[in-house]
Amino acid sequence: MARAKSSDTKLAAATPAKAVSALRQSKIRTVHLGIFDNDACFRAKRLPLALAESALRGEYSFVNVLPQWDIGENVIDPAFDFVDEPVSVDPSSGRVYPFEPDAALYIGSYAGPSAALSPRALLADQVARAAKAGFDVKAAVECEFTVMAETAESVRAKGYANLVPALPDNRCWAADSAAPYATFCADLEAMINGMDIPVYALGTELGPGCLEATLMAEDALRAADSYALFRQMTKAFCRQRGMTATFMALVGDGFQGLSGHVHLSLSDRKTGKPLFADPKSKDGISPLARKFIAGILHQLPDWTALCTQTVNAYRRMVPGMWAPRTPTWGFNNYSVAVRVAAARPETTRIEFRIPASDTNPFLAIGMALAAGLWGIENDPPLPAPVTGNARETVPKGLKPLPHDLKIATDRLAANKLARATFGDRFIDHFVKTRYQEEAALRREVSAAERRRYLETL
Repeated sequence: MARAKSSDTKLAAATPAKAVSALRQSKIRTVHLGIFDNDACFRAKRLPLALAESALRGEYSFVNVLPQWDIGENVIDPAFDFVDEPVSVDPSSGRVYPFEPDAALYIGSYAGPSAALSPRALLADQVARAAKAGFDVKAAVECEFTVMAETAESVRAKGYANLVPALPDNRCWAADSAAPYATFCADLEAMINGMDIPVYALGTELGPGCLEATLMAEDALRAADSYALFRQMTKAFCRQRGMTATFMALVGDGFQGLSGHVHLSLSDRKTGKPLFADPKSKDGISPLARKFIAGILHQLPDWTALCTQTVNAYRRMVPGMWAPRTPTWGFNNYSVAVRVAAARPETTRIEFRIPASDTNPFLAIGMALAAGLWGIENDPPLPAPVTGNARETVPKGLKPLPHDLKIATDRLAANKLARATFGDRFIDHFVKTRYQEEAALRREVSAAERRRYLETL
């Protein structure tokens, strides 16, 4: 039985009733219905069609554990009262599920008290805020990821050490090293496109095992869904082939730091006119774009935890890595936090380059959008664009970026604008999850530490 393909199955719908009709017309038999957790992992149940239709009509609930556990599935507060909460299913989120015949995927969100804790809801709120101001928001994520010649069994047998990358001969963009892996890339791209996740480019990148994917621009919420699903489905695709794909920001020595850059643009809701471009200006960007960039730069030092939310993500923001690490901007400068691409009005956009590939896309896009909208509303001073290496440049009037998750979380917890923008309940809860994440690894002692200190101290 052939798997459904996006070319003949359109499951995204404007209303629950239309989604039910699309499922029936497409002869879908099984629906994977899930919710994104704190770290954008899709946690789903496999439902028969009849139960999925009931869920789309509002007759579904799910235990409210997802906001209350960490990435290792450890409960943050064991005294929390776990109960079922109602779930609202987004009918526009429908996609083909690529790993079994006649199957679909839909995204739900808590509709009870846990709704205020949802990163996906945070982004939806900022998109609604932009719409109220007259803006449509387009977004896309480009990322690197690493594929290793390791199975689920082998990574465990090795204790997650001495891992062997796939594509060992890979050199960045080199045709001779890319060619042997063309079929792998083509098959992965076909699977992802089949889920209505639009791929702009997919191919080899810098170093053994490293690939890069660039997704096409979509409405901001759908773009975040696409990237979160791209990560999980890519990992599943590789596991089926006896390999391990990771979006961990930095695996260790011999591996590259992996980025998860966010591209953003605004357009006029009534006319569709791109609003970041101004062909009459000297540099091609509009005053509105300048305000948006200034907003990001002013809020980034205190809001970094929202887009850089793991301990590991900060390991790529150090000397010797390509990652930017200062609140700077510039034109086609890859060392800044906000790169402006203004070659043509219709593609003029900002590229937010701080996030790593492990970023929660709902928070990374939501944070950048919220900060940019604040900039439009308040017109803070914009520092001069930076040319050359900006990784050590902190513009006058701005704070340096935090260099670890603890400091980043402390700053976010104390930031009044973040609380006013995202709500005390969300910030308090998110801060608690980040302190849990930082503490979990602070207790660990690495082989590198033993090598450095065991005999010398």
